[in-house]
Amino acid sequence: MIDLAEDTRSNPLFRLGAQPIALTAAALFLLIAGVTSIAIWRAYTGSAPETDRVAASRQLQARTAQASEQLVEKTKGLEATQQESIDQLQVVQDQLQTVKRLLASQQADTKRLSEQVATLNESIDGLRQSFASARATEAETPTVTRRKPARHRVHASARKRSRG
Repeated sequence: MIDLAEDTRSNPLFRLGAQPIALTAAALFLLIAGVTSIAIWRAYTGSAPETDRVAASRQLQARTAQASEQLVEKTKGLEATQQESIDQLQVVQDQLQTVKRLLASQQADTKRLSEQVATLNESIDGLRQSFASARATEAETPTVTRRKPARHRVHASARKRSRG
């Protein structure tokens, strides 16, 4: 059989586990060295990422506020334009109603005048027919003319001559 106790002594990792204080001290030393190197690097470059992030976030907030103000202004402009469009549309609708009323009035006048013209045409046709029938009646009846005796004719022509 193989003895396990001998294997643990020969393995260096198990030996470190046996000394936890040394392992903790080494981890602490590495952590302090890392923090110190970061602090030295920030001091040497003169800028801290947190400061840059704060400045960037403030610029972003300023840009956001400016964009928000621009959106508010544009929205107000759109509202004003929309209100003007609504007002113009109402004016056009009013004008359309007026035109419709005028058109209806003109159509009624046209209809009334057409009826009057038709009535006048009927009256004219009636007068023509009456005039035509009156002429036809005159043509059918012989005209009776009385002749004056010859002696009256002679005297009448003599009188005319004496006056003239």
